[in-house]
Amino acid sequence: MALRTDDISINTIIGKGSAISGNMKVNGFIRIDGDIDGSLETDGNVIVGENARIRGDLTAKSVIIGGIIKGNIKANESVKILAEAAVIGDVISRKVQVDGSAIIHGHCISIKDETEYNNASGEYLQSKAIKEKVIL
Repeated sequence: MALRTDDISINTIIGKGSAISGNMKVNGFIRIDGDIDGSLETDGNVIVGENARIRGDLTAKSVIIGGIIKGNIKANESVKILAEAAVIGDVISRKVQVDGSAIIHGHCISIKDETEYNNASGEYLQSKAIKEKVIL
């Protein structure tokens, strides 16, 4: 797999002490060290620093988590949850790696085969949407 420029240079930084309220849709690689109260969607990679807090869903190509996410994560390639991180929500990715004392409170779907992954991911997202409509 060839590296793209977006894979090695960070396009967007949410710095420590910054707070964003609302959904974000950005292009490329993003690093978060502040707080986001809303969903984040990108076509690139995401690094969630140890001081970061996200309260909303996260969709990306790949994600490395060092902070806290309260929401669901969907990454097409991989999710790595570092030792001091916490995820309160579901994780869907082709590859999931969880370090020592990391916390996950939710479901984890990890399927390497692309067709099976797409089917499982679609079924999960559809059932989630149905549950949300029933609860409302």
